[in-house]
Amino acid sequence: MPRMIFASMVLFTLLSGSAEAGAPDTEKLESVLAARPADMQARDAWRHPRQTLEFFGVAPGMTVVEALPGGGWYTKVLAPYLGSEGKLVGADYSQDMYPLFGFFSEEQLEKKKNWVTDFTVDAVEWSGEDGAHISAFVFGSMPANMNGTADVVLFIRALHNLARFESQGGFLTAALQDAFNVLKSGGIVGVVQHEARDDMPDDWADGSRGYLKKAFVISAMEKAGFEFVAESDINQNPKDQPTDQDIVWRLPPSLSTSRDNPELKAELEAVGESNRMTLKFRKP
Repeated sequence: MPRMIFASMVLFTLLSGSAEAGAPDTEKLESVLAARPADMQARDAWRHPRQTLEFFGVAPGMTVVEALPGGGWYTKVLAPYLGSEGKLVGADYSQDMYPLFGFFSEEQLEKKKNWVTDFTVDAVEWSGEDGAHISAFVFGSMPANMNGTADVVLFIRALHNLARFESQGGFLTAALQDAFNVLKSGGIVGVVQHEARDDMPDDWADGSRGYLKKAFVISAMEKAGFEFVAESDINQNPKDQPTDQDIVWRLPPSLSTSRDNPELKAELEAVGESNRMTLKFRKP
């Protein structure tokens, strides 16, 4: 049984706020997970989607905001799981942030301008006949009519880039402000994030290598107005022991540093995916 450490607000959280939409439905969630293609299920051993979503209290009928949906790995679980009474809202990084990465082509940057429409079309297809209502927005430009409408906001491996570029545009601050505004009172923020060890240099753990320190994440969330509720070790991997020369993308599934080195690739595959903190916060 994974170790879970609960702060004093847990009981109150379970009895109020986002809990009004209902409790997690394990049977339905397992059915959704089992229906996915084998290549998606292969990552469950590292991502633990059932345990993670249940820890965050995600349930059918809820309104859930998913930050940085990317290729839709979690979207393809959430959309059918939330059901026809639920709503799934994608939230992408600001378009002003993408040029800062330095590797997006002009064509890719231009395509980002249509992200809200493109994501909505894709996610509707992934939802199926009885899936959630789909919408989307971009951090920093959330429609005002969304304030106070969400039960849960998920930042799953999405905070490191916001932190990395915070000094160049306040992107982390803006995203957390949107998260606070969109949530109902009592709503939950679920964070899964590549975790840096406490003994690593702060300038290494600034997000540019993919890792953040837990203390940094908790501080940023509390500064944004959230209360720390609980943490879980369900996504931890003690084999992930990076040096100050390493990046998170050296590990599966990216394996970006070993594509031409079979021996190193095998070593990194044996490590597995990254060590990740799993934190739950609450909007008062």
